[in-house]
Amino acid sequence: MSEQLPERWSRAGVYPDMWVDPDDDPRNTDGPMADGELATFVEYLTNYRLTLRMKCDGLTAEQLATRSVPPSTMSLLGLVRHLAEVERDWRNWIVPGEPAAKLYGDPDGDFEGALPEQSVVDGAFADLEREQAATDAAFAAHPDMSARIGRDNDPVRSLWVHRIEEYARHCGHADLLRERVDGRTGQ
Repeated sequence: MSEQLPERWSRAGVYPDMWVDPDDDPRNTDGPMADGELATFVEYLTNYRLTLRMKCDGLTAEQLATRSVPPSTMSLLGLVRHLAEVERDWRNWIVPGEPAAKLYGDPDGDFEGALPEQSVVDGAFADLEREQAATDAAFAAHPDMSARIGRDNDPVRSLWVHRIEEYARHCGHADLLRERVDGRTGQ
């Protein structure tokens, strides 16, 4: 079985293996790195969130919903929906009271429901933005990195690191998914 693979490409001209040229990369700043633990965590999380958006940029609803690495059910749209669900889960772990319901149902609704329709794409990005803002607000209520919070009495620091790790891992998936969709390589 011969599969037609897309030709690898990048928008970068300075370094051909980069996603974009350094001057065009919204994640890079010419200034110093953030000072302090919380500021560093926020900066890393922000950059991974931007990376995910960059990996989805310029694709159609059909391309975003493409499961480009079978037999996996993963797609870029599914990752966006999954991370919206994950943000809600984080908030459920740290905010007391009745947990908010799943966004996309169980099991695997975040990936299975990633349909190639613009309304689904728009909804997924709106869900992600809303859930990120709500979870950011929940974390902002706990600036002490050593404080123990949530249903498992976890240190805030550990929750931040795990949250960043979740995005980092899925941005790696997004690199491969995007390259298989249209050949665009990541950095």
